Amino acid sequence: MSADNTGGTAMSAYATLEDLDEVAESYAADRDASPDERAARRLRDATIQRMLPMADRLARRYRSGSEPADDITQVARLGLVKAVERYDPERGSFTAYAVSVITGEIKRHFRDTGWNVHVPRRLQELALAVGRARQDLTGELGRGPTEAELADRCGVGREDVRAALVSGAGYRALSLSQPTHDGTGELGDLFGSDDHNMDLVPDRVSLADLLDRLPQRERRILTMRFQGNHTQQEIGDELGISQMHVSRLLSRALSWLREALLTDAVPPWPGEDEEPGQLRVIPELGGRVRVIGEIDRDNTARLRAGVQPLLARTPAGAVLTLDLSQVPLVDAAGIGTLVTLRRAAAGRGARLELTGMQPFVRRVASALSFR
Repeated sequence: MSADNTGGTAMSAYATLEDLDEVAESYAADRDASPDERAARRLRDATIQRMLPMADRLARRYRSGSEPADDITQVARLGLVKAVERYDPERGSFTAYAVSVITGEIKRHFRDTGWNVHVPRRLQELALAVGRARQDLTGELGRGPTEAELADRCGVGREDVRAALVSGAGYRALSLSQPTHDGTGELGDLFGSDDHNMDLVPDRVSLADLLDRLPQRERRILTMRFQGNHTQQEIGDELGISQMHVSRLLSRALSWLREALLTDAVPPWPGEDEEPGQLRVIPELGGRVRVIGEIDRDNTARLRAGVQPLLARTPAGAVLTLDLSQVPLVDAAGIGTLVTLRRAAAGRGARLELTGMQPFVRRVASALSFR
């Protein structure tokens, strides 16, 4: 088509637009006078065909957006069909009526499909109003407006302004696969991933407090084993105890930590009510002594200091009983101390008896021929 023919077509379209009121009035009269429904339908189709240039012209006003131009044109033509079918000459100018209907359909299309995230109609309209108010106030104030200023301009509360601003962000979503500005990656690369170690923070905080409650020896063993990666034999050589003893101490400490982490109340240290790691010797009535804690090379001096004064006050022929039911562990040094105390009692004509020994303590005492 030549340039002259194109210009002629455009002029013909404008001329047609100017005669739309007459075309609509003629159509309404013929429609009302036609008794045949099919003839009325053909008349309606012919009228719509003559008015399509107007609908296409209105659609072109909205083609600068992100919606496909063909979709907008289709919506505008459907609006034209509604306007023709509903037109009543008593309402006045058809052109004004048709423009209102077609424009309303196009705007409704943008509200319903233009938002990537579904937002209630009220918030959609409020988001648009807040956006316009922000532009106006920025020009008037020379700075970005506050929420209070936006609320005052729009005649709504500050909570409504916040909701509108959040809703406005859902109008056009960005793909996480979109390249970044420097072109070195994608938008999704800028977002952090879930740090599963965050779920361990409460346990680590609780564990740190529990470690502070452990006896110094147990803390040192745990540090050497799990931080220094030392073997049990190396730990035993460093502390001057056997590998088996290190194994028992590790097992006991880990069991206590596990129980403390899984319960609301911190359990007492095994075999002790207070002063973790220290042996306790508690005299009772009737020549009975309750021993609480481990009897090893670190605590033998405390055992002698607690029992020897009681032996000194025990008359000849009497019995001093040591209750070992709360002693979870005894080593060779502990057995040696018990032998020494028994000999001291015999030297005074008294007897030292052991009762309540736990299975492990009984096996160690039997292996070392303690009688």
